[in-house]
Amino acid sequence: MVTHPDFKWDDKLRVNKNMAIKKIKQKTTPRRKFTAQHVVKRHGHAEAFDERKIYASTYESCHAAQLSTKQAEKIAASVTLHVKKWAEKKTHMNSNEIHTHVVKELKKHHADVAFMYDKHREIC
Repeated sequence: MVTHPDFKWDDKLRVNKNMAIKKIKQKTTPRRKFTAQHVVKRHGHAEAFDERKIYASTYESCHAAQLSTKQAEKIAASVTLHVKKWAEKKTHMNSNEIHTHVVKELKKHHADVAFMYDKHREIC
């Protein structure tokens, strides 16, 4: 079972080996809108979605691709905004979905930055 102490959910989540999330044992209480998103990491643990991580990782990828600070800030802010809007539609997601979406957005701005972002994950 995956539960997160910051969430006040009426249902529990189960993560299977393919990182798919299944809701189990729902109560009949009315649903409330969640402001925080639930992210299942590669090793199966869960944490709250943090847009600052998206900004920081894309900013560092820009610097690794030898872009100026101004360019890095502009790209990181744009990608973070797009990913945040995409994530607002979801209450649960896994880190692979986020990674794929970030790479897709980075390719729209700069191919080298997208490459650096994608390959850094493989190295670490």
